[in-house]
Amino acid sequence: MAQAPASTSIAQDFADRFAGSRAMHQRARQVIPGGIMHDGRHMKPFPPSIARAQGAYKWDIDGNRLTDYVMGHGSLLFGHNDADILAAMQAQLPEGTHFGAGHELEVRWAEEVSRLVPSAELVKFTGSGTESTLLAIRVARSFTQRPTVVKLEGHFHGWHDYLLKGERPPFEATSSPGIPRETMATVAVVPSNELAMLEERLAQGDVAALILEPSGGSWATIPLSEGYLQAVRDLTTKYGVVLIFDEVITGFRWAPGGAQERFGVTPDLTTMAKIVAGGMPGGALAGRREVMDVLVFKDEPGWNATRKVRHQGTYNASPVVSAAGAACLQKAADPSVQGYCDEMAARLRSGFNAALVARDLPGYVWGESSVFHVRLGERVPNQTGGDMRVPEGVSAEDLKNSSHGKLNDLAHLGLMLEGVELFHAGGMTATVHTSEIIDETIGAFGRVLDRMVDEGAFGA
Repeated sequence: MAQAPASTSIAQDFADRFAGSRAMHQRARQVIPGGIMHDGRHMKPFPPSIARAQGAYKWDIDGNRLTDYVMGHGSLLFGHNDADILAAMQAQLPEGTHFGAGHELEVRWAEEVSRLVPSAELVKFTGSGTESTLLAIRVARSFTQRPTVVKLEGHFHGWHDYLLKGERPPFEATSSPGIPRETMATVAVVPSNELAMLEERLAQGDVAALILEPSGGSWATIPLSEGYLQAVRDLTTKYGVVLIFDEVITGFRWAPGGAQERFGVTPDLTTMAKIVAGGMPGGALAGRREVMDVLVFKDEPGWNATRKVRHQGTYNASPVVSAAGAACLQKAADPSVQGYCDEMAARLRSGFNAALVARDLPGYVWGESSVFHVRLGERVPNQTGGDMRVPEGVSAEDLKNSSHGKLNDLAHLGLMLEGVELFHAGGMTATVHTSEIIDETIGAFGRVLDRMVDEGAFGA
């Protein structure tokens, strides 16, 4: 896509090129709080309004084609409208969308999860990732008969009351709008990679579970140190604490069996969503049979009233979602799928870093597996113009806040003008991202950097 005339600023050009989205956002604000249905879609001056999508692309209501690295918030491992997943859903639609009863597809879907995920001896489906983490901590509390949950700074586990604590800086904050302090007091937050502090908290004897993203906070934005996962596995075993891996994003993306397969560390419970449901609204909790047993009705006196964890959900494993999930996991079982996506993401990370180094601009791009994150305006000592997993010398707070800022926000608008949409100053690759698409994106990034320099965005 040709660069806009130098006399037009990036912001002005964006407002003109995406005028239909601006009008739609203004309309949305009349009936939707803030005009958005997900806080992650908040964008200044306004977000795009999408009309359709296919493969690696989506088109907004003005007809602008965008190479998509949002990929359904990470749920579309095979891109938009994958033929096999679509066919499975279409085959089920005329048979019924909600039976209000069990069905074979939910069993088949659970069998696929159990076959792929090392920890998944038993599987329960939910309506979303947030529901999955909520159910996981309830199960852990019933199983251990302990009240407290420990989580790591900057790790995201959905939007329910219990696990928002410590998700955003300042990590030590003990309040959040709409959440009782008494609720937040049941959750303890410790820094990532600090094993001594973690053990000190687990040793107090009141901890039911430790929950974490095995990629590091916010899908590898805050990387974990080598060996950390095995160390926390050892500590939780030592103190009788349930270890929960939140694999809502890493599940079936880091490997067919998720991050736990990739890193060789098996948790007691695993929460999933996104890819597990083939991009449809659905999630899952899976884990060791002994722990998941608290979800089972029993004839033992008092069990159902005092120990069994209650779990409902009108749309749990609905037939169309089950069809999509089962079809998706059958495809995701091939490790070459993850290998290819990893290769494309590494190509993109290296290309973006090379573009920054070639222009001697402050910034770096990092990530692992098939994800990437971009930070402009800051230098790190290990920026060599190649791939990067861990930016050296950057605090967890700065990494967590890295997705926004004037430079990143301007680059996002510039890339939209070039026909590329990122996800929180980063993104995820899918099987539909070819090497040609990746190289086109790298070229677009370079042009945006040049335009930002021309506008004086980087300063003197």
